[in-house]
Amino acid sequence: MPGLNDLNGATAYLGLGGNLGDPVANMSAALQALDAAPDIDVDAVSPLYRTPPWGVAEQPDFMNAVARVKTSLAPRALLDRCLQIERSLKRERRERWGPRLIDLDVLVYDQVEMAEEGLILPHPRMHERAFVLVPLADIAPNLRLDGHKVEHLLGSLDVSDIKRLSDDVEWWR
Repeated sequence: MPGLNDLNGATAYLGLGGNLGDPVANMSAALQALDAAPDIDVDAVSPLYRTPPWGVAEQPDFMNAVARVKTSLAPRALLDRCLQIERSLKRERRERWGPRLIDLDVLVYDQVEMAEEGLILPHPRMHERAFVLVPLADIAPNLRLDGHKVEHLLGSLDVSDIKRLSDDVEWWR
């Protein structure tokens, strides 16, 4: 797979979100934990967005962001690190698309396409989710998903309920 043995690392995009407790503090803690790891460098982070719930409508609004990381970890190892960070922040998986303290998703890992239990790359439904594409467009507008630029994919989605909270991309530090 491209980038796996590259000492400079692979480029991956991670989706971050949460709607319980203090999601901004949790996302900040997750990004700081990722950046502190010797095999991950947080390269760019989008501004924060308030987004309506997706999937299960009867829950609080979410806070969402996307981060670009450089990593020497393989895709599965990166996902495992994200899940470990979720657990350290007390994430409990109870209901699909339900409320959560923190959520970390591996969206894209270089040009890798793979499907195995618990990990599909690129993320299979991100092109349908404005809460992912809006912050992704902030840091990677020309990234191609299924042959289409992120900017172009946004044109077919309703983004009217997605609110940028500020232009601060250092919110997590």
